[in-house]
Amino acid sequence: MKETVLDAALPHPMHLPNGQLNTGLVHLNRVIAHPNIEIGDFTYASSFDPPQDWAARLVPYLYPGAPERLVIGRFCQIAHGVRIITDSANHPMRGISTYPFAIFDPSRLRAYVDQLGGLRDTVIGHDVWIGDGAVILPGARIGSGAIIGAGAVVGGEVPDYAVVAGNPGRVIRRRFDSARIARLMALGWWDWPLDRIEAAIPALAAADLDALEALAARARHD
Repeated sequence: MKETVLDAALPHPMHLPNGQLNTGLVHLNRVIAHPNIEIGDFTYASSFDPPQDWAARLVPYLYPGAPERLVIGRFCQIAHGVRIITDSANHPMRGISTYPFAIFDPSRLRAYVDQLGGLRDTVIGHDVWIGDGAVILPGARIGSGAIIGAGAVVGGEVPDYAVVAGNPGRVIRRRFDSARIARLMALGWWDWPLDRIEAAIPALAAADLDALEALAARARHD
């Protein structure tokens, strides 16, 4: 039987060329157990100084039981130094002072959260590459297939298969034309069964959309 390339159950899925386990690269949903964080299979993060607590490293302001969530899709790639700033990091801004007096008095904390208003989820799609040191701002919605450049500061809506760079982050191009993006989104290869994804690896690497569609068509007729 052919050995599988992909194993979502492994916390550390990568070995270095010398055979050593790369403990700085983790499947995030195998090392994070947080009620406000949902992460799809095969999404990984890497770090040159891997933490004991990956949730605290990546999403430092999202506390268990917060009013908002972080949702990340499958097959995302998150580089060293990325920070995801969620809405719980905000301070109320309608008053005279933004000083968060209430966080020092648990009896007033609920009213403090209410002052912030409806806190937004932060949502990252499938197969998103987030480059070294990028910052994702509260309530960002990043489409599938997007690339976030190193050091970018990104908020708002990022279209599917967009390339974003800079501070503030802006779309500098789309990876494919609109017709190809529509075909890719219709395929949704990241949700395929694992054996079909492994069969599709050469086509994914070669951007061979026709071959991907042929794989999907064969699966429908099997």
